[in-house]
Amino acid sequence: MAEPFRVLVVDDEPAQLELVGGFLRKQGFEVAEAAEGRAALERFRKEPFDLILTDQKLPGFSGPELLEAARAITPEVAVIMMTAYGTIETAVAAIKGGATDYLTKPLNLDQLLHRIAQVRERQRLLRENRELREALQERHRVEGIIGESGRMQELLSLVRRVAGSDATVLIRGESGTGKELIAKAIHYASPRAGGPLVSVNCAALPETLLESELFGHEKGAFTGAVSTRKGRFELADGGSLFLDEIGDLPLHLQVKLLRVVQEREFERVGSSRPIAVNVRLLAATHRDLEALVRDGRFRDDLYYRINVVTISLPPLRERREDIPLFLDHFVQKFARQNGKVISGLTREAREALLRYDYPGNVRELENLVERAVVLTRDEVIGLEDVPLSVKEPEREVLEGASLTAVVEGIERRMIREALSRAGGIQTRAAELLGISERVLRYKLKKFGLSGG
Repeated sequence: MAEPFRVLVVDDEPAQLELVGGFLRKQGFEVAEAAEGRAALERFRKEPFDLILTDQKLPGFSGPELLEAARAITPEVAVIMMTAYGTIETAVAAIKGGATDYLTKPLNLDQLLHRIAQVRERQRLLRENRELREALQERHRVEGIIGESGRMQELLSLVRRVAGSDATVLIRGESGTGKELIAKAIHYASPRAGGPLVSVNCAALPETLLESELFGHEKGAFTGAVSTRKGRFELADGGSLFLDEIGDLPLHLQVKLLRVVQEREFERVGSSRPIAVNVRLLAATHRDLEALVRDGRFRDDLYYRINVVTISLPPLRERREDIPLFLDHFVQKFARQNGKVISGLTREAREALLRYDYPGNVRELENLVERAVVLTRDEVIGLEDVPLSVKEPEREVLEGASLTAVVEGIERRMIREALSRAGGIQTRAAELLGISERVLRYKLKKFGLSGG
């Protein structure tokens, strides 16, 4: 049942106060009355009201003074000013002072009801907008951006600073560190938050489909194009476009992307008609773009265009103080999703999960906790619910393994650590390892490791 609409009527004329108060009560409003401004303000401090209906001229503490004081307490309260001096100047002064509306005396009660209906509709819209914003914030609450570590606090500070601009942002980091979540955080903290956020994974689509996916196509542009289709750039107009794994974008599409970034327009596949768009570009990669530029696989002009602001996400092993926060968060999340009552982890299970290096970063930690929540038969996750690779990673490598396998395991770990320390830059990682960049690239390919 909806809460009653509460009105505070303020007038120093007893007959007027009784007339208006009685009329509004008959209309179903909850009404309180005050004969002067200070008494009204004290009542307003103690009780919530949706509307103040006040005379402009009051003894001692005027209507405009009451308006200013009430809005200082509750900025969203509606105030309708009543005045016997129905001049344009009076009305303008009331509205400039923050009044929602004004009425001239003697009051037309039907007009009063109409104005109150307008106030209620306005407040309903404001409430719905506020609830929608809160729902969006909850829906897009960036779960991966959990952290009290110094590095994460610095990163979040940078996110907040860059969000208010329209600058292109390049987000770098290993797989699973939460690059897409950072892109969401930037978009939803930006002036474009009311517009769409459209995502494309450049590595997940075949090259033959990627151009149409990004820029759209005209009917008959190629076999299977049975109708005209908008691409992701058009769908993101007025908002943001997130290009994940931009390092995997083919060279011929890099040329087309460069034009969009520079000129804010493009053509659909099969068309020569330019389409203008207003899109903020957010890009992400785990690859060494500088090496790709040197190898001729990524255009240097596009690199400089997208690398206006760089945000580098640290791997989870470099912010271990955040791991307990993730563990508690994901235990609660997956227990709730699976309808289980789980209070936490045993000391042994927690210690094992805290020691682990998480080569797959936050995504791997999330998957491990979900698995443990699903499999556990108890109300506390125990060591038996944790995979052997987490409990005893070195023992798993050594038991039954040849010398070659052990050496390769050590090499993999050292390469991962060097890439992490070098921020994904292969040249620097090779220097840290004491090998050439060519040898590093060979080993990355041999071990099936990502290059950044």
